Amino acid sequence: MNQQTAVTEPAKKTLPDAQTVTEVRHYTDRLFYFRTSRPQSLRFRSGEFVMIGLPGDNGKPIMRAYSIASPSWDDGLDFYSIKVQDGPLTSKLQHIQPGDEIILRPKPVGTLVLDALLPGKRLWFLATGTGIAPFASLMRDPDTYERYDEVIMMHTCREVAELEFGRQLVESLPEDPLIGEFVGNKLKYYPTTTRESSKWMGRVTDNLASGKVFADLGLEGTQMDPATDRAMVCGSLDFNKDVMAIMEGWGLNEGANSEPAQYVVEKAFVG
Repeated sequence: MNQQTAVTEPAKKTLPDAQTVTEVRHYTDRLFYFRTSRPQSLRFRSGEFVMIGLPGDNGKPIMRAYSIASPSWDDGLDFYSIKVQDGPLTSKLQHIQPGDEIILRPKPVGTLVLDALLPGKRLWFLATGTGIAPFASLMRDPDTYERYDEVIMMHTCREVAELEFGRQLVESLPEDPLIGEFVGNKLKYYPTTTRESSKWMGRVTDNLASGKVFADLGLEGTQMDPATDRAMVCGSLDFNKDVMAIMEGWGLNEGANSEPAQYVVEKAFVG
């Protein structure tokens, strides 16, 4: 499933903080992408998130945190979402069409930003499911490749179809007229599945702890080096904790906007 619709003529805005949906793609019965207009006043760092939503049945806005999946230089805003049939927001959001409006509060925040990391040589993006969204932004930011010699995108989903959003993005980058020259051969993509058979199998945590990802990608060593490796993590609470434990065991410390270190974790999307 990969249905795509688009619109070029934005409708008149009627909601507060409204932005117009310009494109929608459905990848599976659980995952979809949508693009909206961008407020002229919105400034954000690649990797940050904003609050978006729709009016509820009672007219009050239902808002949730969503990573911006487009880079800071883009004139539109990309988002990547799950579909939850009885979810307060996504039960409605999954039915949006080009020309519809969503509510977008233009106050970006987040920890998955390059400034929250100390300088290094190799940057790891570690994600499950829709956790790839902030890295879709960072993989298209020239600053990522100017700061690091090597960038590794590890992404795990249950089935191959759930990797399609990331695969299409990564494969398009080397030929992208705006970002291709920065990406060059610096970006390495490591997609894995846990249920359906694919080229690479296994969870991010297992492939890190065992050193399998290093062997599969032809990397030196079998673990991250605190002196040169930096990492960003975005997934479920359990996933975040498990990855953090592995990296802490390797001597990496968690950083923040106020105190940069070797890795950062986005905690806004977990309960």
